Amino acid sequence: MSDIHTADAMTVRRDDPDDIVARLEEDIIFGRLPPGARLTEDALMSRYGTSRHFVRQALVDAERRGIVRREKNVGATVRFYSAEEVRQIYEVREMLTRQAALMIPLPAPQGLIDELIALQRQYCAKAEVQDLRGIHESNDAFHVALFAACGNPYLVRSLQDYMNLTLPMRAKNLADSDGLAQSRRQHELMIELLRGRDSWALAQLCVDHMQFSKKDYLARIAEEEIERQGAQS
Repeated sequence: MSDIHTADAMTVRRDDPDDIVARLEEDIIFGRLPPGARLTEDALMSRYGTSRHFVRQALVDAERRGIVRREKNVGATVRFYSAEEVRQIYEVREMLTRQAALMIPLPAPQGLIDELIALQRQYCAKAEVQDLRGIHESNDAFHVALFAACGNPYLVRSLQDYMNLTLPMRAKNLADSDGLAQSRRQHELMIELLRGRDSWALAQLCVDHMQFSKKDYLARIAEEEIERQGAQS
């Protein structure tokens, strides 16, 4: 396991807990802190220019989201998921996604369509300037607004929990030009399907939408396993 580096430490002190959590999450999901990296409190304090109290608060929140693991005698590390864990997590997310999409009344109200069009414009604008944090936030806002239309806030909350859980698996593709282009096209098609009456087509598209990042993450795990076996032989 590698330790995080502090060479890029912030020079301005930041004591906004929400900001620290967001920055830690961003560094993890975009690969600046790789799976297995040790997250020592002193290094994080230096990296983010904040106090131990807020670092600990950020680690607790990150652990709750499933992107950090804290173990006795080991400390905090960026969580690594096995291929089987990835498949199991996505199985649940796919079931929740399909059910929520099927429950959205079609044709959808014009207000929902207008809201999604506005969010899609924000998403595209962030993509144009490669604002990774903005891409991530606007992408999630699009999906939360879409699934909120199912009318079941408990289902939406469960979906959000699994969206958070899969952040380290899917975020890399928000910075990948091919993955980003495909995501934008699928968002636009979702909006078009909301104007019609084919709930099954909408639900299938929503499930298909997450397959690119799932397959990419599983491929990366397989490559890393091959490299480890080669190093041991």
